[in-house]
Amino acid sequence: MDLQTVIETDRQLLGAINGCHSLFFDALMVTLTSGVTWIPLYIALLYLVVKNNETMGQILLIMGCCALCFFITEFVTEGLVKPIVARPRPGNDPEWMYQVHVVNERRGQDYSFFSAHAANTFGIATFFCLLVRDRVFSWLMVTWSLINCYTRLYLAMHYPSDIAVGLLFGALAGTVVYLIYWVIYRQISPRQYYVSTQYSSSGYLLDDIDIVSAVLAITYIGAIVISLTLH
Repeated sequence: MDLQTVIETDRQLLGAINGCHSLFFDALMVTLTSGVTWIPLYIALLYLVVKNNETMGQILLIMGCCALCFFITEFVTEGLVKPIVARPRPGNDPEWMYQVHVVNERRGQDYSFFSAHAANTFGIATFFCLLVRDRVFSWLMVTWSLINCYTRLYLAMHYPSDIAVGLLFGALAGTVVYLIYWVIYRQISPRQYYVSTQYSSSGYLLDDIDIVSAVLAITYIGAIVISLTLH
């Protein structure tokens, strides 16, 4: 398969996703793609970390690892790969820009490959999945990242290959950062084993995990309500 075939397949996949649109979904995707929308989730994750760690050192370690994960994904995507590859976003591609649905003339000013949204969100999701180790929580975090990725395709900000590579790099970054966390954590904290049904295998209280899940659900509902009023 040559490069032109890959590019054409990428465009066809984007067209299938981007071509299904409505005023309601336009408003919903704009809302869900905004970082501001997810501030309640970030606060809930901070609450989860603070509530379930005993020392300030443990809390600062996790917060530092989250910052490191974001820095790695943001620096590699925005600082290195995008300027080197210089692939136009679908909405700015001279050969493709008039064949995609663009919402509110949001075409993006920088480059497309690969997606910082995908890398950032999946990196954080991967780190927290490994940190908390609860099946439902992991499913919710991965779904949150994939929803963010879908918004980028719907809004014609990225091609599917941009998203796929972003997800792979995010998973790698999140895993590497978690390994760094684990090495440091073992030096500053005693080993503990949690077998109670009230905790995840890594010691996070399930009731606190449920709070994060509830915040995420309320955020989705709020985004839908906002989109109904806007469209």
